[in-house]
Amino acid sequence: MQFCYIINICWKVVILPDTINFEELVPRLEKREQFETIKKAYLYAYNEHKGMKRLTKDDFITHPLEVTKILMDLNVDDTTIIASLLHEVINNGNKTYEDLVNDFGEDIAKIVLSVSKINKLELPDNNESSVIYLRKILVGLAEDVRVLYIKLADRLHNMRTLSYLPRNRQIANAKETMDLYAPLANRLGIYSLKWELEDLSFRYLYPEEYRELVAGIEKKREERLEFIDKIMEEIKVALKKEDIKAEITGRAKHLYSIYRKMKRDNITLDQVYDLFALRIIVNSVKDCYAALGVVHELYSPMPGRFKDYIAVPKPNMYQSIHTTLIGPNGTPFEVQVRTWDMHRIAEFGIAAHWAYKEANNKTGKKSNVVVTEDKLAWLRETLEWQKDMQDPDEFLNTLKTELFEDEVYVFTPKGKIIALPKGSTPIDFAYYIHAEIGNHMTGAKINSKMMPIVTKLKNGDIVEIITSDQSKGPSRDWLKFVKSSTAKNKILAWYKKNDREENIVKGKDLIEKEIKKIGMTHAEIAKSEYIQAALDRYKYSEVDEMYASVGFGAISAGKVVARMLEEYRKDHQTENLEEKLEVLSKDRAYKPKATKTGIVVKGIDNCLVKLSKCCNPVPGDEIVGYITKGRGVSVHRKDCVNVNNLLSEENRMIDVYWYEAEKTRYSVDIEVYGNERSGLLADIIREIEGTKSKLLAVTSRANKEKISITEVTVEVENIEELNKILKQIRKVDSVYEVKRKK
Repeated sequence: MQFCYIINICWKVVILPDTINFEELVPRLEKREQFETIKKAYLYAYNEHKGMKRLTKDDFITHPLEVTKILMDLNVDDTTIIASLLHEVINNGNKTYEDLVNDFGEDIAKIVLSVSKINKLELPDNNESSVIYLRKILVGLAEDVRVLYIKLADRLHNMRTLSYLPRNRQIANAKETMDLYAPLANRLGIYSLKWELEDLSFRYLYPEEYRELVAGIEKKREERLEFIDKIMEEIKVALKKEDIKAEITGRAKHLYSIYRKMKRDNITLDQVYDLFALRIIVNSVKDCYAALGVVHELYSPMPGRFKDYIAVPKPNMYQSIHTTLIGPNGTPFEVQVRTWDMHRIAEFGIAAHWAYKEANNKTGKKSNVVVTEDKLAWLRETLEWQKDMQDPDEFLNTLKTELFEDEVYVFTPKGKIIALPKGSTPIDFAYYIHAEIGNHMTGAKINSKMMPIVTKLKNGDIVEIITSDQSKGPSRDWLKFVKSSTAKNKILAWYKKNDREENIVKGKDLIEKEIKKIGMTHAEIAKSEYIQAALDRYKYSEVDEMYASVGFGAISAGKVVARMLEEYRKDHQTENLEEKLEVLSKDRAYKPKATKTGIVVKGIDNCLVKLSKCCNPVPGDEIVGYITKGRGVSVHRKDCVNVNNLLSEENRMIDVYWYEAEKTRYSVDIEVYGNERSGLLADIIREIEGTKSKLLAVTSRANKEKISITEVTVEVENIEELNKILKQIRKVDSVYEVKRKK
């Protein structure tokens, strides 16, 4: 029996890799079927880039060579290798798309052109431009997965040489890498790229924290190596006794992962015990579970830290068993168990499937790996549903959901695995299957038991959707519970199509209310030129189209009113606000008593002050003041949805703070969501009364999905009293969400 026993634990600062030449790659490349075409592509690129230098002072050809080397490590196909060598000949050469079609064929030419278009884009300087920029990148990446592979490798090499760029470019590129390219690598299961992209971005975004972390880890490196060496030897001996052939390696957690854990849990480096993970690689699935049994006999497993990704693989096809164990002296450490096939997929992601499939075809063997027909379907679907989305923030939030959210894995009744964002409900599940199933759903079974359709799904749940042709369509309340962008966009699409007139009326009403919230009148702000500015900003052809979009939720009324306010400000830039305040302070009509609002305006003794109804601030809330036109100072919570619209008018903002000399009580609105049952409202009221707080108003209703929606208004003295009430309501059986109304 042969055991491979490896310790490979290090954190290295990547500065600049040694440059390579084509001859160094030949021993690996000449085994490929299209070696002559690959060689031709290299000479083609070499001649195009001859005499050109990078900022590193290296010949420009070193860049496509380094990109190709990265891709070779991922075992991509020959076409991708050829395209990677050529990926700069359009932007940094004299070749055209037509030239590449003639010389290498249409398939390779299309890949190179797509990469060229992405590389040609310049980093934007504002939020709205960022959305356009991201759309263009994602459209290019969604055309062919090979484009995405080349771009990821291209970005990795550029990140490795980022030190040669000025600081502002370093930050911009590192942020873009952390926000977009590292998550894309993760989504495709290419962890070798993901980890390095994250660590390099971390280095430039947080240089001080990066250096401190490297120094802190290096300080106790020998001590930790001794610990992990002992553990590995014990496992090696135990596996040998059970006749389990295995390779055991020690792997250090990558730096950004450690930093993120420290920030998330608010701990120091000394409190991060699982800096290392042991990886056991065996020959079969049977051996995986046998090895797991061995390590669980040696060390006690930590409760709640066991994950079986073999039984339930991740959507990117990652498979392994993860378990956290308690080692000597109570020190926890992680063990991963996988087969060699699983290890290859874990390192290379979907690229491994290509190589494996091609190898099996050559040998005549049937592949036991399921290769998805369309590896970028999720990205194309996201772009399809968002192509008409005018709100930049909405687009970015949706994209973040798709890229960053943790996932939950559930099953269809036939056993198909469905991955959804963590916190998803049967509604999300239904719309994932098909829009018509979601639009006609009337109920759901989870593990063969009827459950509310807003129940949060858990890993391993079997979900069955119940539909009816008599269904009138989705409820607007569903938008409060769905987690996936697919479900949200399909619900909005249904309302956009079916309730246009109703949406126009609702949109007008929402905009009118938004105008009132900021202390202005319709006549002041809803002028034709201001409305036109909003139409132009959000690409609407007519005002009814904008009203309808607001009505069905595609864009918020706050965004529309904010744009109208921008134009209003341009017409009123000459107003002397200090003079207005002086008038207010002297005018008896604006003389409030501090005990009525509990607010003091900095530098003003007598001024009309009102608490904004849009957020109902109470003592303890962070607050800001806004000088209205002729109606004193409006006070908002800093987290109020309208504050962002107001902050752009810096000359109208004024410091305000709570006046504590007098006891004042304030009304606050609370929303309570629960599963409908007899006595629920009575229990909610009972808990509120138990806090000795005054209940001013209460309304309750249940929708067709048996969801109880209760709105209560209470009177409180400060934020502490309010939090006490929220805590008590959360204790009520069947209540799953309690929040302050915004």
